[in-house]
Amino acid sequence: MAQVAYDRKEQLQQIESGLMPGEQIIAVYDAVGAGTGFLGLTDKRVIVQDKSFVGKKIAITSIPYGKVSAVSVVSNKSFAGSFFSSGAIAIHVGTHTYEVEFRGDNKAHHVHNVILHFISG
Repeated sequence: MAQVAYDRKEQLQQIESGLMPGEQIIAVYDAVGAGTGFLGLTDKRVIVQDKSFVGKKIAITSIPYGKVSAVSVVSNKSFAGSFFSSGAIAIHVGTHTYEVEFRGDNKAHHVHNVILHFISG
């Protein structure tokens, strides 16, 4: 089994507990900012922990790669520098957009490339 990239063991274990038979985890990254707790990537779907529900409720949302219409690099500055000068991405699913900010642009770069690989394949 390939080495899984992750930030926090409890997040990895949470994703492991909900895997489908044969599904493989690629990465689980902690998110910063309000709303999202973490983002997980498997070979079948994107998994987002969403903390933005009313009453301190938390949702774990599974997004099959086939439902992702686009993935974006999000930046509040100009793109004069590197293409990945930001630690945030946006995942577009129908009319909903999940915006996730990570600690470090290398994690955003990895998540973007994995999603792009699966949606353009």
